[in-house]
Amino acid sequence: MSEFGATTGAQDSADSGAALLGEIEATGARLARAREEIALRVIGQKDVVDLTLITLLSGGHCLLVGAPGLAKTRLVETLGTVTGLDGARIQFTPDLMPADILGAEVLETAQDGSRAFRFIQGPIFCQLLMADEINRASPRTQSALLQAMQERHVTVAGARRELPVPFHVLATQNPIEQEGTYPLPEAQLDRFLLQVDVTYPDRASEREIVLATTGLAETEPKAVFDAASLLAAQRLVRRLPVGEAVVDAILDLVRSARPGEADASDRVNRAVSWGPGPRAAQALMLAVRARALLDGRLAPSLEDVVALARPALKHRMALGFAARAEGQTLESVIDELVDTVTRRAEAA
Repeated sequence: MSEFGATTGAQDSADSGAALLGEIEATGARLARAREEIALRVIGQKDVVDLTLITLLSGGHCLLVGAPGLAKTRLVETLGTVTGLDGARIQFTPDLMPADILGAEVLETAQDGSRAFRFIQGPIFCQLLMADEINRASPRTQSALLQAMQERHVTVAGARRELPVPFHVLATQNPIEQEGTYPLPEAQLDRFLLQVDVTYPDRASEREIVLATTGLAETEPKAVFDAASLLAAQRLVRRLPVGEAVVDAILDLVRSARPGEADASDRVNRAVSWGPGPRAAQALMLAVRARALLDGRLAPSLEDVVALARPALKHRMALGFAARAEGQTLESVIDELVDTVTRRAEAA
């Protein structure tokens, strides 16, 4: 290669890096404004908001688990406004049918007496779908979301129908009341990029909530993104570089959580009945990049893997009966795995 060619290649590489850095800074500033707008209506749930934004930036779906009254529905509605996405809400009930979600073909009679089928779209044909109390519907109805969440299209009456782009499902679940509910099947849980546990706010935040929501009017958030800019941010996430140390940490973490694997500890083999599949590693690879972008950083770090381990793994693992009887929790198992992987990465 000539000296001129080498110089040009180096210059192109530098220009490409500068352009990427500029995109990261611009998107990070826009995400900071989105956080501010969301905080106007969702108070005291910063971690929940960040994890939900990480899910959207990763192009995935999110399962929000928490007691009633913790602003889960409010969060999804606010996200629809701030991201500029076309939203819809489905209140899941035991008598809900798949056609109530997907839509159905109806036979119509024209003025000339001819008949033809017309497809009436269900609420799933939107960009941001809120599946409220998803575990209240039967498994048959829950399964109507499976194809949509993975393939971004549905099949009705033998015809493939594409969903809008982007398409995200934000589902809520009440962990307290289990009577009359149907646990989500493992295959569907695996389709959720992250499980976000929504906890009670602290005293200062709850005081702010009470004062902000009991007056004559509330501040309304403004749109910061639209569908096109959100898609651009999702593409940017996939362009962020990931260091080998972070990739190895993700693989070590996921593989050590599977009972029977060579990397699994004695505790995992005894306590865990089934562990995470490759989708868990894919979810972490996207989520750590999205978390870095949310903070305006060029690349993810080991800290991002640690922070996202629970949300990415908890719904993709299950404890055996004996472990549950002993009082063990998935959180403690995951935390132990994270400590092991962190020590291994620091020693390398």
